[in-house]
Amino acid sequence: MKKMMILAAALFFAMGAAAQGDNVGMGGPDGNYTSLAERIANLEKKNDAFNVYFNYAASAQASYDGHTWSSKLANKQLRLEIKGNITPQLFYRLRHRMNKANTAQGEDNFAKATDIMMVGYNVSDKLTVMGGKMCQIWGGHEFDENPMYIYQYSDMVDNMDNFMAGLVVAYHPVPSQEIAVEVSDANNGKFTDEYGAGAVAVTGRGDGIRQLEKSNNPLTYIVNWNGNFFGGRLQTRWSWGLQTQARHEYSRMWVFGQKLNLPTVQWYVDYMGAWDGLDRLRIATNDLGAFLDGQENAYFSDVHYNSLISKVNWQFVPRWNFMAKGTYETASVSKIEQLKDYRKSIGYLASLEYYPVKDQDLRLFLAYVGHHYNFSSKCGLADYSTSRIELGFMYRIKCF
Repeated sequence: MKKMMILAAALFFAMGAAAQGDNVGMGGPDGNYTSLAERIANLEKKNDAFNVYFNYAASAQASYDGHTWSSKLANKQLRLEIKGNITPQLFYRLRHRMNKANTAQGEDNFAKATDIMMVGYNVSDKLTVMGGKMCQIWGGHEFDENPMYIYQYSDMVDNMDNFMAGLVVAYHPVPSQEIAVEVSDANNGKFTDEYGAGAVAVTGRGDGIRQLEKSNNPLTYIVNWNGNFFGGRLQTRWSWGLQTQARHEYSRMWVFGQKLNLPTVQWYVDYMGAWDGLDRLRIATNDLGAFLDGQENAYFSDVHYNSLISKVNWQFVPRWNFMAKGTYETASVSKIEQLKDYRKSIGYLASLEYYPVKDQDLRLFLAYVGHHYNFSSKCGLADYSTSRIELGFMYRIKCF
């Protein structure tokens, strides 16, 4: 009884100070860290059926918005994760954001705060079936990384909505290769929740308006390949997907991710390309509101986005890590001449991280995040740059 009371107190303390988990393959390192239960209550873990993590990131920030500098203290991430293997075949996972709205959405009846609530079953060594709310299985290594470890996403990933109810079937022809297929909802909410009442699409060369109609089957279909070569030193995450947004309106996306994974250096390069019949990411629609003539709930058609992402981590001495990342992205409204290739975005980031405690996933960091936006002369938008300096910490607390 005494041990249980101590454990409960430890969990209560952790809930006040932590959060965050992983995505699909995303996550922090789960093993070789001492849990709070072991440290405080001396409870020995007997199996892998119940694992609890609180992931928390916070920082002091100084930001430049293109005009002035400002400062604040920010809680960046706060998520609870519970997962486990009940049997060699049956497993489950829950990940919930503690700092997001808990109102259930109209389409999947999950709150936006719930990233993941799924169960899975290993039919055999080669075949696995998973169902529930999950992160969609888009490829790329930035997309798959634990969000807590991301100082700033690329524009594309930052504007994607990816936690959907669905079904995944994964097949391993050999242990080092995985082919997965997913069918999921395209949105969390109903059509009017996502696009608003009376939503319209701007068509043709910008001189046409078409009323949008909801699809009878608003679903996303993704095929994914994850590969490991040379003992895990080279890793690939590739995918192709089709998403139904409205009646006769579809979004198509390719993602190619390659990663070099060495003992002290990890480097990945991702390419993402989206061809949207309706502006799903809404970057162009938000940038170019002046071209929509004040039309309420209007969206551009035939929008194309490209994203190239490169990130390197270098553990140059024990307990220290240097990170550098760059992004180059473009946006184009393909059928409107003055909006073709209207935007180029360049991101540049660097951080220095220190791990003060050997058996805990705690890191202190100093980071710089910069972004420059360049617009074509035809679109009429002005170039600008932003900057952010952060001093803070990330802690993936293993509670049990």
